[in-house]
Amino acid sequence: MRYKRKLVNLLVAATALTAALSACGSTSGNGNSANGGAPNDASPSVSAGSSSEAPSSSAPSGEKATISFIHWRGEDAKAFDAIIGKFERENPNITVETQVFPSDQYQSTAQAKLADGSVGDVFASFPGAQFASIAKAGLYADLSGAAFLSNFLPSLIEAGQQDGKQLAVPYQLVYNIPIYNADIFAKYGLEPPKDWDGFLAAAEKLKSEGLVPIAFPGADIGPGQFMNPMVMNNAPDPDIFAKLEAGETKLTDEWWVKTLSQFKELSDKGYFQKDALGTKDQGAGALFAQGKAAILATGSYQLAQNKKNNPELNQKLLAPITVSEDQAVYEGIHTTTFMLGVNAKSKHPEEAKKFIEFLSRKDIAGEYANATGQNVTVKDVEYTSDELKTVAEWTDKKTRFQPRFTITNAEIQKAVTSSIQAVLGGKSPEQAAREAQAIVDQQIGK
Repeated sequence: MRYKRKLVNLLVAATALTAALSACGSTSGNGNSANGGAPNDASPSVSAGSSSEAPSSSAPSGEKATISFIHWRGEDAKAFDAIIGKFERENPNITVETQVFPSDQYQSTAQAKLADGSVGDVFASFPGAQFASIAKAGLYADLSGAAFLSNFLPSLIEAGQQDGKQLAVPYQLVYNIPIYNADIFAKYGLEPPKDWDGFLAAAEKLKSEGLVPIAFPGADIGPGQFMNPMVMNNAPDPDIFAKLEAGETKLTDEWWVKTLSQFKELSDKGYFQKDALGTKDQGAGALFAQGKAAILATGSYQLAQNKKNNPELNQKLLAPITVSEDQAVYEGIHTTTFMLGVNAKSKHPEEAKKFIEFLSRKDIAGEYANATGQNVTVKDVEYTSDELKTVAEWTDKKTRFQPRFTITNAEIQKAVTSSIQAVLGGKSPEQAAREAQAIVDQQIGK
């Protein structure tokens, strides 16, 4: 990746450049991160456009433009670098600078970075609370009617819509359901369970064979990921969390107390690894990749990383069915995420849209998908890896959009996931639910 010159160099050169820039009529659009620099573990990159070719029609009046693209997926940097190189060759008057931030930092600071328009001409966002907050702040340019929207599957870009407008375009399609080791299941004659009793029986069999039935990263992403399939049939109403935020249902009601009780049951029976609450994503992933755990309670986005860690892995997806088979409404959970938007305060909105249009072409989207191991929302993409083909099989199943991302209040979302950690830490489901509901009541003013 080509790296942006360090801020100190820009400061040293600022005085000399000021006169030169004042004398010419064009602007470079080169900007820095809103907090004055890049985070320690994610250096920003800059792609340099060519000046030897004829001006692109996307750059008004033949002027060059630099657009800023910010996101959180550092693991995609190499793929984006190659794609951006192609974009710049096709559009020699447009340069794309990329800044990558850790996902937790991105969730908490992206909106502030976007506010003055100096970064994030194109930016990614999470569905749910972050999308709602950025939309409320008026920082999304309206993409409704853009020709490139026809490149996407309509049902998979709904998460980027609000009040009849397409504010962002989800780019990734993931399934937030556990991954299982298909070879281990075959060895012990197991199939993906179709009800709760079957799920418990499979976990017991795996435990009896000396395996960790479920690797659960309870210290970070586990609660927020595993809650989705655990609650999907206990509360099949897709608006259940919207009703929670409206005060029409409570976490102390049966649907959430039951979900917490089932988390507690899995923990009490020893189906998670020891110290599940102290285990982070990387640790749980290592247990699974090493064949010590049969199930990894995260999602399809980790298939590629697992395969990288162990090329011999044979992986598939399953979801716990927490009710009887005849009561099950959904088979799994899907999420359309990495939502691409254009900053409403961008000085180069047409160039920004042109970049999103480029990413939406099926050949480019296919290149991104196959390089990163992520399925996409673009039509007619050809997947090459076994993992991506495995995920594509789930498009024919009855899945539900991720419930956690329908919670638009970040504090309520945190209260919900924290109640899972509280139960695993020893509190009763009823107590954990009461404490979480108290936070909900504070947030909605009850």
